[in-house]
Amino acid sequence: MPRLLLALPLALLTTFAQAEDAHHHSPGRHHEPGQEAALAAHEHGSALLNLALDGDVLEIEFASPAMNLLGFEHAARGDEDRTRVEATRARLEQPLDLFGVPAAAGCQVREHSLHGAHFEATGTARQEHSEIEARYRLQCSTPDALQGLNLAALFGTFPATQKIQVQLIGPRGQQGLELSPERSGLTF
Repeated sequence: MPRLLLALPLALLTTFAQAEDAHHHSPGRHHEPGQEAALAAHEHGSALLNLALDGDVLEIEFASPAMNLLGFEHAARGDEDRTRVEATRARLEQPLDLFGVPAAAGCQVREHSLHGAHFEATGTARQEHSEIEARYRLQCSTPDALQGLNLAALFGTFPATQKIQVQLIGPRGQQGLELSPERSGLTF
């Protein structure tokens, strides 16, 4: 059931993305189905975050241009680039800290995955605009203590990220908001 909760925000993001795509791209430019959300997310400095809290399960989907997280979008060209990719991977594999999940909620990562050309076995990023997507499924032993998140660590770790468009489904219903380094907290 929790995966179904993400369907609504994803549908809204697709609608938002289509409007953004129509606004930012020339008429007649064609995109494959399903690319709309990625295109809307690909504004340097901007990222997308979908959250669904259902009982004791918190699902997180985070998508960002690689530029925000790595400082580049091209294939890793040397040791410095490869070191950045591995450091970014290691940081994204620590969602409890990165997304400011309150320790009192007793959350544990049950599933996680990272997607993007930089994390593929070949390590190539062939697209002009590469994306990084992270997905997490957390189970919380004390979900009542999960009143909100603070993304200050994410903004501090990846300072090129200046705004995050959030779609949230939680105990109070659906919310949409924009977070920034100055306003990094959200409540469920």
